[in-house]
Amino acid sequence: MSALRLQALQLRLLEPIDLTVEAGELVFLCGPSGAGKSLLLRAIADLDPSTGEAWCDDTARSALPAHAWRRRVGLLPADSGWWADRVGVHFPPAESAEHDPAALLARLGFGPEVLDWEVRRLSTGERQRLALARLLANRPEVLLLDEATANLDPENRARVEAVIGDYRAERAAAVLWVSHDPEQRERMNGRRLVIRDGRIEPELQATDAAETGR
Repeated sequence: MSALRLQALQLRLLEPIDLTVEAGELVFLCGPSGAGKSLLLRAIADLDPSTGEAWCDDTARSALPAHAWRRRVGLLPADSGWWADRVGVHFPPAESAEHDPAALLARLGFGPEVLDWEVRRLSTGERQRLALARLLANRPEVLLLDEATANLDPENRARVEAVIGDYRAERAAAVLWVSHDPEQRERMNGRRLVIRDGRIEPELQATDAAETGR
């Protein structure tokens, strides 16, 4: 059970950010293209420079080597990277039945044979789902998700949403999810934030807008 806490975190395009995503909480983040959503996730993951501090529970980002921080705070980028020819090389060794990725892969629509597939044969949607499986196989305490379902058809989008929802519930993971899909943000019932003019604010929902317009 780990919360994500940002304390005066600042990077280009954005004003200093103070934000807490509690253990087990889902927070959606939206905003116009170029507003800094992906930059924020990368900064939290210690992939891009920033000032201020990020915390995973009681551990400060600055107190850990970058690779150790990223094991605890896992980023799913919009475009996943693959450094070997076959899918299975990208997954951690299955040290026990609990760590066997077969059940997770099945929930995402794959058989165990996918681990022997060549990466170059994967479609964009397959890469996206397998990148999520790869991330969850490392059992991070915090999930940073950048458009996790953007390239998926409705069936696979539903699979991904269910897997993320169950992971969050079972492991009390804090989830910060960049999503441009308003229906998804409403359907999954998380806290909703938006980047406006370099600041993070609550997203104005349709009912709120109607009340404001009266």
